[in-house]
This record gives sequence, structure tokens and C-alpha cells, in this order.
Amino acid sequence: MISTNDFRTGLTIEVDGAIYQVIDFQHVKPGKGAAFVRSKLKNLMTGAIVEKTFRAGEKVARAHVDKKQMQYLYNDGDTYYFMDTETYEQLQIGQDIIADKTKFLTDNMIIDVAMHGNTIIDVELPNFVELKVVETEPGVKGDTATGATKSATLETGAKVQVPLFVNVGDVLRIDTRTGEYIERV
Repeated sequence: MISTNDFRTGLTIEVDGAIYQVIDFQHVKPGKGAAFVRSKLKNLMTGAIVEKTFRAGEKVARAHVDKKQMQYLYNDGDTYYFMDTETYEQLQIGQDIIADKTKFLTDNMIIDVAMHGNTIIDVELPNFVELKVVETEPGVKGDTATGATKSATLETGAKVQVPLFVNVGDVLRIDTRTGEYIERV
């Protein structure tokens, strides 16, 4: 158990049978009445963000979330297979957990899998990946002064907006958190 007075950003707690991560918190001491803690919590299972108020000093259960490094092997439709890099055990993760992160997932990529007990909570890709452009319109000479962008399809099937000078075959660094082009490698 942990006191609400000890809340920190990033702390994982268990409230009403659900696992939450503390995103923001504020200790409030009104002029009249008891102190309380106003918090913003992210449900790690659904991704929903809720605001919850606790009494100051109230005890909540701390949720222990383990992160394991896993290597992506292959997918079979909506099921993705990963291998634990320490024990070499294989783990199956459904499309519902990985969601839109599959558009940056490449063979043999090392990722972090967040688990609470035996329940998979989240899959975290590296912040940046390098992917090859397989399809884009050719850039027009002299059309670079405007900072305009065009659509490009990457080797994983992801579509990103890139500057006009990017061509088919170029390798790009992409931010997996935002899905934006960073630079040409």
C-alpha cells in the first residue's frame, strides 16, 4: 500500500480492480476542510484518462508492472509472436493490445512489453525506427523552397508525410510516438 501523499508522476496504482498510471497530481489544502489529492490517472488496460480525487493520506494498492525485453518474430493474422530475450519463451500478443503500433514493427525488433502478473498491459516500441521508402511521388525540381510535404509509404505499410526531396529507396528515421518523419539517414 502507498499513501496518496507519496504520489509521483509515472507511479502505477490499482484502484477498483483496474491498473492506473499517475499522469498528474496536485495536493490541495483548502482554507476550510481536510486536504485532498486531485489526480489525473491513465487506465493502462484501456488507455482512458480519468480524474480522481483522494483524501490526503488515503492508502491505495501499488501495482507492480514488470517490463520485459522481447524480440518480434512474426505475425499470423491478428496474433503477433514475440520471444523473451532472456528465457527464449514465445509469447502471443493480440492485435487489440498492439493496436496501431504494428505500422512501425519490423522483423527482429527489440521492444518492451509491460506486464502486470501474467496480463500484458502495453507494448512499447523504440522511440525511433529506420524504415525504407517503398512508394512516393517523385519530387519536382525547384519545388523545395515552400517546405511542402508529400505522402510516402514505408516498408511496413505505414504512410507518413515527408519533404519533397525524399525518393523511393531512401531510409528515413521515424518517431514511433508521433508517426512523424525526423530525418533521412
